[in-house]
Amino acid sequence: CLWTLAAILKETLKDAPVARAGALKKLLAPLDAVLEGFYNAILLHHFDSHHYTSPYSEATNSLISFIDLLEALLVSRIELELPLRCQRILFLKVSYVLNIISSSIPYVIKKKLILLLKKCVLYKSREDAKSGSLFLQTPSLCEDMLALSNVVLQVVNLTWLNQIPLSGKSSYFGSSETAPGHDSQGASDQTVLRALSLVVLKALEFKIQNSATEAEIK
Repeated sequence: CLWTLAAILKETLKDAPVARAGALKKLLAPLDAVLEGFYNAILLHHFDSHHYTSPYSEATNSLISFIDLLEALLVSRIELELPLRCQRILFLKVSYVLNIISSSIPYVIKKKLILLLKKCVLYKSREDAKSGSLFLQTPSLCEDMLALSNVVLQVVNLTWLNQIPLSGKSSYFGSSETAPGHDSQGASDQTVLRALSLVVLKALEFKIQNSATEAEIK
């Protein structure tokens, strides 16, 4: 079901620009509350259970399908002048994603979620390029980015980063230790390392920009 919806959404995004917004709204509006319910139910699940110990389990595959759907919702957001709640939920409740990343879930899912967070923080740049001033033209995105940035910076201020593995078998963020029997050279997943660094830097950048804008308004 989740995979099918993600596939339909991706196909809709291939439609002609004039037709896309209407088609997306027609597809997503009736499912808005349902998709938010899915987000809450799925991402608040207990991911340390035995159902998620294997990257090939049915539970893991279902979660991967849901992450693909979240990515499609993120991409579709730019097509609607007023994004739906289901297109904003990833920003507004990003703490759910951060909790999963620091759980004992398979590394493949952690990596997909980290790369999804990277797309979230880069989404702002794409929207800026499209519409000019973020703060004047897309207040909902400003609100969403502020919510995401606040939560990311809060967890970074704690020990969240130290719980994030940089590969399936070896070192953790901020650590030079590697698992026994693994060569320390090239042990870390550089894609994940760069993505995590970008998420933190962009969150900090947006927070500073937002504070400066608020000061100017005052």
